[in-house]
Amino acid sequence: MKSLLACLALMIAGIATALFIGFHDHTGNKELVYDDDQEGLQDQIVFKFSHVVAENTPKGLAANKFADLVNEKSGGKIKIEVFPNGSLYSDIEEIEALQNGDVQFIAPSTSKLGMLSPEWGVLDLPYAFTDYNAAKKGLNGSIGTQLFDSLKKNQLKGLAYWTNGFKQITTNQGPVKTPDDLKGQDLRIMQSDVIEDQFKLLGAIPHQESFNSTFQLLENNVVDGEENTISNIYSKKFYNVQDYLTISSHGYLGYAVMTDEHFWKSQTPETRRILTEAMKETTEWNETYAEQMNKEQLEEIKKNSAIHIYELSDKEKKEWMKRLDPVYRQYEPIFGRKLIKELLELRKDS
Repeated sequence: MKSLLACLALMIAGIATALFIGFHDHTGNKELVYDDDQEGLQDQIVFKFSHVVAENTPKGLAANKFADLVNEKSGGKIKIEVFPNGSLYSDIEEIEALQNGDVQFIAPSTSKLGMLSPEWGVLDLPYAFTDYNAAKKGLNGSIGTQLFDSLKKNQLKGLAYWTNGFKQITTNQGPVKTPDDLKGQDLRIMQSDVIEDQFKLLGAIPHQESFNSTFQLLENNVVDGEENTISNIYSKKFYNVQDYLTISSHGYLGYAVMTDEHFWKSQTPETRRILTEAMKETTEWNETYAEQMNKEQLEEIKKNSAIHIYELSDKEKKEWMKRLDPVYRQYEPIFGRKLIKELLELRKDS
């Protein structure tokens, strides 16, 4: 028995010695040696970009383009992981996620930012911008600067404004041609008191619900209709559960691309340079492509859908503006006369 135990002990000792010889670094260096591929992965920085719309929308495509440009400009050392369709956070949760450091970039609709600073609601006023040029001029000018400055108290940094386009009205109770046609209709709207008040003014019953719940609300007849851009109506197939579409262009839908101020300051100058350049190029691309996409997808809806489409004439739009102008007076004490005046001046110029 003793002989057997002795043999067993020798075998264990031999295995231990072989393992030591096979894996010990004879150079005396105790650090593990990585090959180039391992070293590249170790050095790569990964940032998360969360948004709630489909990838084939102006915002979805812009987020992917930003990720591609960052990858290209950094030589693969900075990776932007994009999470579309609310797969990471809903549009109600994403601001808190950014502040908590769970994501590094978000692009909420400007309507959501009223919870941080009330003046963001100025962009939800009816016919705040009447065309893409007016939106670009306003957001790249003093209006956009003032709104981004308002984020500083929340330690948030605005990086860029991305556009989707102009909101239209879909409903199963139509057609909607005059403001009175919305009376009594239940409508899903974004989280915005300004939007809620303008639809109440027209006698509608607005419901502030998340974007990703919209299709189900329409399909289950919880609401009669909703307002959205053509690209969102197309990508989420709202036209399959709605009978009428009115091209009213009554509201602007844009996004504020944001990050956390502490996160931004913690990055190296080179990382900030790469991110800034990629964001600038992406924004310029978005400003051109969003308008084109909405036009193309409206044509797709016309070809592939039975939805009835009505487009307001310029004269009819002026009637809608006149009916909705009291909302401007209602919110002037909140937003300030300066912001309201600048918007109205842009309307005159367009």
